[in-house]
Amino acid sequence: MKKYIIGIDLGGMGAKGAVFSYDGEILHQDKVKTCKADGFDDTVRMLGRFAKDLAQAAKIDYKDVVAIGMGAPGVVDSTRGIVLRWSNFEWENVPLAQRLSEETDKPVYIANDANTAALGEAKFGSTSQYHSSILLTIGTGVGGGMVFDGKLIEGYRSAGAELGHITIRQGGLPCACGRRGCYERYASTTALIRQTRLAMAENLDSLLWDEANGKMENVNGKTAFAAAKRGDQTAQKVIDQFVGYLSEGIADLVNILRPEAIVLGGGIVGEGEALFEPLRKAVDERTYIAMDIVPLKIVGAKLGNLAGAYGAYALARERIQSERR
Repeated sequence: MKKYIIGIDLGGMGAKGAVFSYDGEILHQDKVKTCKADGFDDTVRMLGRFAKDLAQAAKIDYKDVVAIGMGAPGVVDSTRGIVLRWSNFEWENVPLAQRLSEETDKPVYIANDANTAALGEAKFGSTSQYHSSILLTIGTGVGGGMVFDGKLIEGYRSAGAELGHITIRQGGLPCACGRRGCYERYASTTALIRQTRLAMAENLDSLLWDEANGKMENVNGKTAFAAAKRGDQTAQKVIDQFVGYLSEGIADLVNILRPEAIVLGGGIVGEGEALFEPLRKAVDERTYIAMDIVPLKIVGAKLGNLAGAYGAYALARERIQSERR
C-alpha cells in the first residue's frame, strides 16, 4: 500500500498545501484563502476540507494519507500541538493539531511556520547538503528557524528561535514586541523601505525618486538596488547601511551557534550577488572566527512559497517515525 503525507503552510491571507508521497515526491499543490473573520472553528473546518480536496486532486485514496503536517504562524507548542498565540488572528491557546485531527481523521503535527520553512530548506532546498543551517526570512519582519543534525531547534515549548528579536541597537527603534533595537526593525524589507524613503527625503536629486516614479509610496524592497545599478551613490549608501544591519544579526547568530550555512528567504533574495557579495564580506568582518578558518555559506532559499509545505511534510514524517521507534 502506498502512503502519503499532506503538508500545509498556514498564513494570514492564505494556506498553501501539497500532497507528498511518503518518500518526498510532490504529487499536487494548491492554495486557499484564509481570513481572520472566519474564526478558529471555521478555519479548522476549511483546512480539513482543503486537505481532502488536495488528496482528491492528487488522485489518491484519502485513506492512504497517513498524516498531515502544518506550519502555523505565531508561538506554536509543537509537542502539544497548540498555538499559544497568533496575534494576527487573535488565537490564544487553541488546540490546532487536535481539532484538525478530529476534522480529518488523521494524525496532525504542527510547528511554527518559519521553523517548517527552515526544515524544508534544510531537507530539500538550498541547505540540504549541510548538517546545520539557519534560515532568515526577510519580509515584513525577520523570521527564522534553526536546523542542526536534521532537527529543529525550537526551545522550551517551541517558543525560541525568534531571530527577528535579537537586539542589534540598544535603545534603538521601538519594536512591536515592546523592546527597542530589534533586528527586524533594521534588517527587514519594511526597514529597507523606510531607510530608502529617508534617503530620498534628504537627497531630492537621487535616482531613487526616478525608480519610485516620483512618489514615496511607490518605494519597495527593489528600489534602492535598481537605483544603485544605475550608479546612484545615495542608493548605494542605503544598500551598504542595510547590508551592515543584516550582517550584524547574522554575525551574532554565527558567533553563538556556528552553523555551516545561513539561508536567506524573501523577495530580496532575487537581488542575487548585489546583496550576497557585500553581505558575505560584512559577515566575515564581524564574526569572531573568519570564514577562511571555519567556512560559512550564505545562500538564498530555493523552495520559495513551498518551503513551509515541504517542511510540514518532513515534520510529520519525522514524528511518525519517532513514534514507531
